[in-house]
Amino acid sequence: MENVSNADKLESIKSFQSTISKSEKALAQMTQKGANTALLKKRLKALYIGLAMLENVWNQRPHHYTQEDLAEASNVLTGLFPSIENVYAKSKAGSPQRTLLERRIKALELAVQAIDDLSNE
Repeated sequence: MENVSNADKLESIKSFQSTISKSEKALAQMTQKGANTALLKKRLKALYIGLAMLENVWNQRPHHYTQEDLAEASNVLTGLFPSIENVYAKSKAGSPQRTLLERRIKALELAVQAIDDLSNE
């Protein structure tokens, strides 16, 4: 984790913040419509933990998550890869969507790595 460039760190944190913001908006809309929000809530919690782990490793920000929280977040974030990679494969080379997905994948990989590193300490 120590040889991640400052640009990648910044992009990863921004990617998480953007994904969290989009997920919070989706949750609000789904709640209004009375839709089942269990999966989205689980993913949102994992995103919060992923962001907290990156900020913990890179900016020494403390976190309050348990080993159980970390393990669940790692599994949930890892579970997002197939769907994101599927969308990525269908996106056009050089498109803004593809750039966004590349950053999101990188951010998720770094977060899972940070969680795993902390869990193994």
